[in-house]
Amino acid sequence: MSMSLRDQLIQAGLVSEKQARAATEHKRAPQVSRKKPPPLSEQQQRLQLAQAEKSARDQALNRKQLEKAERRARRAEVRQLVEQHRVAPVESEDWFNFTDGAKIKRIPVTPVLRASILSGDLVIVRSDDRYALVPEAAAERIREREPGAVIKAEPATSSAAEASDPDYQNFIVPDDLTW
Repeated sequence: MSMSLRDQLIQAGLVSEKQARAATEHKRAPQVSRKKPPPLSEQQQRLQLAQAEKSARDQALNRKQLEKAERRARRAEVRQLVEQHRVAPVESEDWFNFTDGAKIKRIPVTPVLRASILSGDLVIVRSDDRYALVPEAAAERIREREPGAVIKAEPATSSAAEASDPDYQNFIVPDDLTW
């Protein structure tokens, strides 16, 4: 009859009897305690609470820093788009007036630029407290990144004047009025 591998290894002298016995015994996994963990002391509870509060503060600070970095990156993208696509500034005595929020601002324009602005081919964009004229396609890309950077320049229309004040219905403002 053939011998088992264990017996053959012992007979060949490759392992001792003690080693063979240790190999055949099944090692049991340590038993997990089924008892409840002991209650935490007040000091440990305060320590855990302080750690949780610190973790929440750190997460809020990290979130603010990430938002700030994202805003900075968007502003840089807007600045780059304006520099790439802006119409070269002109030296002119003719000005185009527009409103930026509650303030009236102006930029120098030629009659051709004025017509392009009024037709919507060129759009006024604010970047770093300066104003530039960019094509409508570039303005859309800028609007995606920073909606407040694009300034809507619309001529005064007679329908808006009629709706706002009935006393001035008879006085129509022409579309090509320069003010």
